[in-house]
Amino acid sequence: MKQSRLSPQHVQLGATFEEAAGWEIPAHYGDWRAEYQAVRSAVGLADLSHRGKVRVTGEDRMKWLQSIISNDILPLQPGQGRYSSFLTHKGKMITYFRCYVQTDAVVLEDVGEIGDHTFTALRKFLLYGTKAKMENCGETWGLLLVSGPNAAQTVNTAFGVECGDLKPINFVTAQIGGQQALVIRTEETGEIDLELLLPADAVVSAWNALMAAGAAFGIKPVGSHAREALRMEAGIPKAGPDLNEEIVPPEANLEGKAFSLSKGCYPGQEVVARMDTYGNVRRHLVGLVLKDATVPPKGAKLFSGDREVGWVSSATFSPHQNGAIAFGFPLRDFSKAGTTLSIEVDGKRHDATVADLPLYRRV
Repeated sequence: MKQSRLSPQHVQLGATFEEAAGWEIPAHYGDWRAEYQAVRSAVGLADLSHRGKVRVTGEDRMKWLQSIISNDILPLQPGQGRYSSFLTHKGKMITYFRCYVQTDAVVLEDVGEIGDHTFTALRKFLLYGTKAKMENCGETWGLLLVSGPNAAQTVNTAFGVECGDLKPINFVTAQIGGQQALVIRTEETGEIDLELLLPADAVVSAWNALMAAGAAFGIKPVGSHAREALRMEAGIPKAGPDLNEEIVPPEANLEGKAFSLSKGCYPGQEVVARMDTYGNVRRHLVGLVLKDATVPPKGAKLFSGDREVGWVSSATFSPHQNGAIAFGFPLRDFSKAGTTLSIEVDGKRHDATVADLPLYRRV
């Protein structure tokens, strides 16, 4: 199993580990609710080095990516980013990522724990003669997430990088630990989220600098359990459980975010355009608030009365709701906020109410 360069630090901090896409990652550091609260009220630091990361270089990089991914990246200037997906010819989502445009490269970061999936999928479309090169940076680059109301001040104190005015999915370049890094404003928790994408050799010194800079705010390391509650409350779907080959982008409410209807042809474009033209989206991603604390498993069936109408894609316990929440994909007629459904877990039905996303929004 792969390990982050920060594995010794996680052990020293008392981490309990779990597996994600062939990596050993921190699940929590003893009290995931305290980690959650640190992000909501101050600042938290998470190691996302297990995320898939791809660097595309070469003269044809923009032209090649533009021809195969679902969103329009040609208007982007260096320092700007955009969400996109890569679809099958039937419009199903193979992968979901953020694109960051540099002067000499385009960097792709998976939004979810899917390992080398994006690299493997895109490489099949890199035809001989295309002047583009893909580099799998999954293990050679690290990725840190700084989240919370004090995230920007923590990054500034640690590295002298002013990023408080960054717009989502945009980035600045900085020298961190003697290495060139990207400081990116992302969307992970519903709070201010800043990611540091940097060579793996610089990850340990960057982590230590952030922990020291955030000490004044009560910074805490944050594991996957807290991150899951944070991102689901914020209504953010991710590749793997929510966005996969069972889903077409319009079903996941990604209009205007992860696909373009005007950029021209790409795999799956006709299917997505037809859905838009005829309004025949079969199902929608929704939030579900359960009546009890039972957290349903991925794939649990959704019912309206005795009729099966969809499935659960993700679920967790929400401190904000003080109960279980889930993402689900019910049929369109059962996706309106306030609709009462039930979720089947181990042969028993649990009542749930459809809710608009996000389930949490900072006032």
